[in-house]
Amino acid sequence: MNSVGIDVSKGNSMMAALRPMGEVALLPKSYLHTAVGLEQMAYAILALGEDTRVIMEATGRYHEPVAAALHEYGIYVSVLNPLYIKQSGGGSIRKVKTDKADAIKIAKYGLDNWVDLREYTPMEAVRQQLKLCSRQYNLYMKTIVALQNNLISLTDKTFPGVNELFSSPERADGHQKWVDFVMTFWHCDCINLLREKAFTERYQKWCKRKGYNFSEEKALDVYASSGGHFTTLPKNANTKLLITTAAQQLMTAKTTLVAIRTEMLRLAKQLPEYETVHAIYGVGEITAAQLMAEIGDVHRFPHRSSLVAFAGVDPAVNQSGKHEVQSNPSTKRGSPHLRKTLFQIVCTYLKKSPAAEPVYQFLDKKRSEGKPYFVYMTAAQNKFLRIYYARVKERLAAQDSSTIQD
Repeated sequence: MNSVGIDVSKGNSMMAALRPMGEVALLPKSYLHTAVGLEQMAYAILALGEDTRVIMEATGRYHEPVAAALHEYGIYVSVLNPLYIKQSGGGSIRKVKTDKADAIKIAKYGLDNWVDLREYTPMEAVRQQLKLCSRQYNLYMKTIVALQNNLISLTDKTFPGVNELFSSPERADGHQKWVDFVMTFWHCDCINLLREKAFTERYQKWCKRKGYNFSEEKALDVYASSGGHFTTLPKNANTKLLITTAAQQLMTAKTTLVAIRTEMLRLAKQLPEYETVHAIYGVGEITAAQLMAEIGDVHRFPHRSSLVAFAGVDPAVNQSGKHEVQSNPSTKRGSPHLRKTLFQIVCTYLKKSPAAEPVYQFLDKKRSEGKPYFVYMTAAQNKFLRIYYARVKERLAAQDSSTIQD
């Protein structure tokens, strides 16, 4: 029985191996994350013989090439949450933090928990790409909010309230009318210095060029709204540069987000459970893709409680002797991206109040009991995940049985 511990870092990893009774099978040695380095690591592990398992921590993107490469060589790899290794203590009260010590500590954990180790399996290519797209989507959403707030702040100095002049929804290509408008009419004096008829004609040409519907009534309303403002930035080249650059950055981010959203939906629709997930109440196209991206294949969760724990929406337990706390916060040990998506879905239940839906019934029950807001919202997320697990498992099981019959 050989337990190989790998302490992964950026660009290289430290590897050590232990046998029962503390026998050192491999002294700590560093390997580069190159084709040659990973090949040398794999051959060193294979030389230990059968009944060998590799244990490493999940360290962002750094562990993925190591785990994937070793898996291709047929080596048993187990990727663990770093919290497991940290809480194990390593059998010493001394605080030692080196790559060599960490590799031995990870190997020792493997020996102590040999029967509980679960084998690493690389995610399907589609699921992995979907997860990356989902993370990029969330990143661009945050960026767009920041860029939009920045543009509104700047236009408040040159054309207060311009972002509220148009109620047109965002177009499919990501363009928004008020953003396109300020790229041309970036200061209220760009309108005030024109006659009403001249602005109407120019606005009509602008609408035709940008692909927006023209309304003479709207043109007159915009012209009237441009007057009477006290601006703090003058109409000069510097102000124009600031406004148009901010608007261009926002528009670029929006069009990029549209491209990522389109790719997310294309990937999500290739997965067998997409229609089942999308059919669940409160789940739209984007949230369905995000759920599947963050949860992955439900077969990797042996029980529905495992999925709930992965999301971190399970209640913590605090009991010692006669002391037992009845109300505990959620563990929040899992994926924050998944919790964010679940919160958005449960907010839909809260707004729409579908009386026939089990999730809302459970939410309303907890709310009627006087539970605080975050308590019944977290409880509803827990309930939703259990329903998700049951329906997706049922869908995949039905698909597998039909495949066998064919």
